[in-house]
Amino acid sequence: MTASVTAPVSAPVTAPGSGADLHLELPAGGARRTALAQALRDAVRSGRLAGGTRLPPYRTLAADLGLARNAVADAYAELVAEGWFTARQGSGTRVAEGVATAHGPAATAGPAPERPRHDLLQGKPDPASFPRGPWAVSARRALAEAPTEAFGPGDPRGRPELRRALAGYLSRARGVRTGPENIVVCSGFANGLRLLASVRPRDWAVEAYGLPFHHGILQTAGVRPHPVAVDEDGARTAELPSRARTLLLTPAHQFPTGGRLLPARRAAAVEWARATGGLIVEDDYDGEFRYDRKPVGAVQGLAPEHVVYAGSLSKSLSPALRLGWLVLPDDLIDRILAAKGLRESWASTLDQLALADFIDCGAYDRHVRRMRLRYRGRRDQLVSVLAARAPEARVTGISAGLHAVLELPPGREAPALAAARAAGLALDGLSSYQHPADPAPPREGLVVGYAAPPDTAFAQALNALAELTHRATR
Repeated sequence: MTASVTAPVSAPVTAPGSGADLHLELPAGGARRTALAQALRDAVRSGRLAGGTRLPPYRTLAADLGLARNAVADAYAELVAEGWFTARQGSGTRVAEGVATAHGPAATAGPAPERPRHDLLQGKPDPASFPRGPWAVSARRALAEAPTEAFGPGDPRGRPELRRALAGYLSRARGVRTGPENIVVCSGFANGLRLLASVRPRDWAVEAYGLPFHHGILQTAGVRPHPVAVDEDGARTAELPSRARTLLLTPAHQFPTGGRLLPARRAAAVEWARATGGLIVEDDYDGEFRYDRKPVGAVQGLAPEHVVYAGSLSKSLSPALRLGWLVLPDDLIDRILAAKGLRESWASTLDQLALADFIDCGAYDRHVRRMRLRYRGRRDQLVSVLAARAPEARVTGISAGLHAVLELPPGREAPALAAARAAGLALDGLSSYQHPADPAPPREGLVVGYAAPPDTAFAQALNALAELTHRATR
């Protein structure tokens, strides 16, 4: 912000100064101290100066506004005396906390909605486990070693350091067959899905249960969806619709039902793609977290020319890091880059460099192994409490990932969700994940995320969950 004076023609005039900038418009003529004090009050009343905002030193503001220092000092002192500002040795002058509410117009917004006591919504990793120290080390090292050109316009493919690191990691840990030249960095899976939907034919086969947000992305892009039934073994790929030319799959851990796509169904999907010239979009959203089974490699490894492998950091590290990647067949790279554009849809270059270092130094592998143990412990605790307190419940989808599904008899989901709200539990119903175009009767259940609640509240959350599950399954 810049300090300015409104001249007789109402044009702002700025003067050089030092310290924090503060934009104020003062009328020409009249008592300058009085006008300044009133402008400051108005800025607080309007909410432009929030409680706690540190104001520039009076000498700096005087220079910026072309006023005498005494005029600004007196205006500050007047507002301190009135309670608008606070002044403390070593802390400077600040806007008093709560002053806008005390002096401004009455608030018109209603009361904030009551937050649930226990957040068991799916899709959230443990925020307290973010590896701040190791990430900070990688970020500092990446910043210190970054080439000068990294701070200019970037490559829409993504930084070469990150693409090299991802190629090595994905090949080693997920069975992906790729080199850096086939990887395009994007701002999370949603960004990648938008890009793919913009360049692919409009008929997509989609799993009958999936994330509504992704359904919305495809709908906005004009995609015609063809739902494919799912069961405990994943999508029924032998039943793919004939019109579809793109297939969206979550083969490592079907979302949200939790099944792993059987080898025969993987082979059927690949055979469909080869026979029709189709494309499989493999959403590997939490494939690194498996507990009771051997690692499941990526479908992409079976047919790199017919599969786009998509991943992100949303589950493994944090959704706050908007980083994802597409591993693309050769014939799709240029089209995706054209859709992405030269100046849009970029992920932060500095975050890319930090992640490249984080992978190369082994910190990412160590974090994933540590979180795999932590989440498995959470999963085991959930299963144990339900077995003891709600033995009638059928818990599925627990061999991997960060959530479980508690299946319910028909007609029980809505009452169970109402009971959950009354108990302060934030939960999703399984039926809400059914694709709107799927004609089959909805499956009912509770989708329970067990990764995010703090340790101090997890046992209490599980007890409340077990109680309502017991009532819902009797």
